[in-house]
Amino acid sequence: MTDSPRTSSANMPQTGSTTVQSATTKKKLGPVLVQLQHVNKWYGDLHVLKDVNLTVRKGEVVVMLGPSGSGKSTTCRTINRLERIDSGTILIDGKKLPQEGKALQKLRQSVGMVFQSYNLFAHLTILDNVTLAPRHVLHMPKDQAQKEALELLHRVGVDGQAQKYPAQLSGGQQQRVAIARALAMHPQVMLFDEPTSALDPEMVGEVLNVMTDLAHQGMTMICVTHEMGFARHVADRIVFMADGRVLESESPEEFFEHPKTERAREFQSKILGH
Repeated sequence: MTDSPRTSSANMPQTGSTTVQSATTKKKLGPVLVQLQHVNKWYGDLHVLKDVNLTVRKGEVVVMLGPSGSGKSTTCRTINRLERIDSGTILIDGKKLPQEGKALQKLRQSVGMVFQSYNLFAHLTILDNVTLAPRHVLHMPKDQAQKEALELLHRVGVDGQAQKYPAQLSGGQQQRVAIARALAMHPQVMLFDEPTSALDPEMVGEVLNVMTDLAHQGMTMICVTHEMGFARHVADRIVFMADGRVLESESPEEFFEHPKTERAREFQSKILGH
């Protein structure tokens, strides 16, 4: 038996707090935390991001939907400069994302990211995977790093696996460890780039439960996913992309019940029709 995660029950103005109607409850959001302004990116002659504008507030859960090749993952990866942009501006907590060097490294510490693949170090135990960055980047004392890591592993439901190695865990367990590892750096915002796409169907729920729990606890999240149930019930806002552009930015209810563009209606008919 595998461990189960512990579960608990259009752009906005640039300053101040606001209240949005999420799919489940009314939530008061904080000030702007992430902002993309007129972002463009090319791969050679291919224009993959076309004047992308995106604003995410503290505590907001934004789910990015769209067909393959629409620019969702590229947009997500530009937020911590894993992908460089060719024009435009990206701001994290009001600070322009640096191009490189120690300033970029420092700002990246506030942006956690979980990928499709788990990217755990195979030669390290689960506990050591989670404590590695806090000890060597944040210079956290070993005892404190281990204490916080065990708390995080408990939070995502894999504390019983702390002394095992990644190969001894299921895919769902490894992805939950990857989430704990990202949280260990005390990020202001979490980026999820299709975190369930590489998992067997029965393991998807394990990871979505952890992500739902994080959302309920107020974590700012930007999620690229094809999990429509998660998008409908957990997101505060749906950002729909196609052909490198943001075509819609709406509440889940508005997006799923009243899509405004033909491209969004076509996407929904293909995804929700099966």
